Amino acid sequence: MNKPKVVIVMPAYNAGPTLEKTYNDIPKEYVDKIILVDDCSQDDTIVKASKLNIDVIRHETNKGYGANQKTCYTQALKEGADIIIMLHPDYQYDPKIIPTMIEPIASGKADVVFASRMLGDPLKGGMPIYKYISNKILTWLQNKVQKTNFTEFHTGYRAFSKKVLESIPFLKNSDDFVFDNEIIYQILLKGFRIVEVPVKTRYEKDSSTVSFFGSIRYGLGVIKTMIKYILHTKGIKKYDLFE
Repeated sequence: MNKPKVVIVMPAYNAGPTLEKTYNDIPKEYVDKIILVDDCSQDDTIVKASKLNIDVIRHETNKGYGANQKTCYTQALKEGADIIIMLHPDYQYDPKIIPTMIEPIASGKADVVFASRMLGDPLKGGMPIYKYISNKILTWLQNKVQKTNFTEFHTGYRAFSKKVLESIPFLKNSDDFVFDNEIIYQILLKGFRIVEVPVKTRYEKDSSTVSFFGSIRYGLGVIKTMIKYILHTKGIKKYDLFE
């Protein structure tokens, strides 16, 4: 089997303080291309990215985290990627585990890889306690609904095979943070295999994080998406994004 083409995509917003640290920790020998999509940052993200070996795409208006991912994945597929890894440029997730994320897909053992914070010790890494508790509760609920056994549904560090992103209608998803959950339901409905690997995280002052009230809004969005999934799978009401 030929070596798969690996493309890292970085959805960025005001990532100037942490971008270079994230980039420096990427094991470049495993990666063919790095794409950064800047969602109309108000800092020097673009300036710093232009000094690195990164392809940069800029949204002229702030479109949202989900919309950013849509651009990331669309561009990676245009570049002929076989494996696409989403890595946040805020230095919260450890880039050094990229080879561990590539291996299950490259070897045919999985179609998607999630880097789970809950397989490590996120509180030690500085995760706020309210995030930890809400993550645990929402993940438990989602496992019950989908009859799965994942340790975390809410990681922002993910690897996808080309086949997955070509098969699911991710462009129909939300432009907001709930995109992350909608795409999981799409993956599971298609029967793709997901495996988890542990990742260490760090919550520093420059790391991006959703506020307490933003987390509440996200949680409500997750529950709303879960209800849509239940209605769809039971044939009560159909939703385009799950077709």
